[in-house]
Amino acid sequence: MSKTVVVGMSGGVDSSVAAYVLKKQGYNVIGLYMMNWEETDINGACSADADFADVRRVCGALDIPYYSVNFARQYLDRVFSHFLAEYKAGRTPNPDVLCNREIKFGPFREYAMSLGADFIATGHYCGIERSGGVTRLKKAADANKDQTYFLNQVREYQLTNALFPLADMPKPEVREIALREGLATARKKDSTGICFIGERNFKKFLQTYLPAQPGKIVTLDGETVGEHCGLMYYTLGQRKGLELGGKKGEEGRWFVVEKDLKNNVLRVSHGDETPLFSKACKVSNLNWIGYMPERRVICGAKFRYRQPEQQVEVTVDGNCATVEFAQPQRAVTEGQYAVFYDENYCLGGGVIEEVYK
Repeated sequence: MSKTVVVGMSGGVDSSVAAYVLKKQGYNVIGLYMMNWEETDINGACSADADFADVRRVCGALDIPYYSVNFARQYLDRVFSHFLAEYKAGRTPNPDVLCNREIKFGPFREYAMSLGADFIATGHYCGIERSGGVTRLKKAADANKDQTYFLNQVREYQLTNALFPLADMPKPEVREIALREGLATARKKDSTGICFIGERNFKKFLQTYLPAQPGKIVTLDGETVGEHCGLMYYTLGQRKGLELGGKKGEEGRWFVVEKDLKNNVLRVSHGDETPLFSKACKVSNLNWIGYMPERRVICGAKFRYRQPEQQVEVTVDGNCATVEFAQPQRAVTEGQYAVFYDENYCLGGGVIEEVYK
């Protein structure tokens, strides 16, 4: 008897092709669409309806059953509340990372098991390796699409029965399969918005939940050069949207270098990026995936998704660690994640709590 796999269907091309590949491999495939954000647009239509319609069309074309499940309450409690609290604290969170651990490999996984699944699957670009009772998270073959960064907080046990059918496939091949098979999502553009919330005017969205508190924009030597519209709208290294143009009468750009929450002050530098660089950071909420670290670990690390791996030395202290950089790093940001790598594997990661200049 063939094994049953429940695929998390988002209404995008990646999960559509993941379902197709698994069916071709002989699995009994079930599509499961997650409703995790309940909101209507200006016309009163639910913004998730179009995605679920695409899921229905794809599952119809593949001749597989599909279901819809509502995890909006869990998303609000486990992900979105943390997202707002971090912004309120002057930090820059990454909800996509928590969303994977708390929703896609949490309630989704549990619901899939209740449907009789042997495995769960998603359209993530990453791989799994199981050996000797240990489950490891592997980088995708397509380095440009590798999504292990976003899975760094998923627990090892949550991955024990996970499948990632796109592990060895470059994105162009995924598009080609979708076009060849006539899948409704073949030409649908990739989602780049907040996990399950989607693309929108971020400033307006945040204003709905957190009151803005305007304040001064000040240089590192104390000169007031403008006014910010709320610290939560800015991140370290940001160049755009400061509206400080030519205030110094010199060539060069302005950069955000510090958010002073206590005094509600945004500190900036003109032209000189030196204040953005740091030599180390402290991380918390360490999560290791199929890896038992020594007290000191030399490995690669990313401090943001698109960054090339940087050499670091990690000194582990229980659930926390100090991460020392072989080379100074630009704009390492509190609230984001330090994610650790060793050759072909993602070892796990932790939340950046403090940055040392």
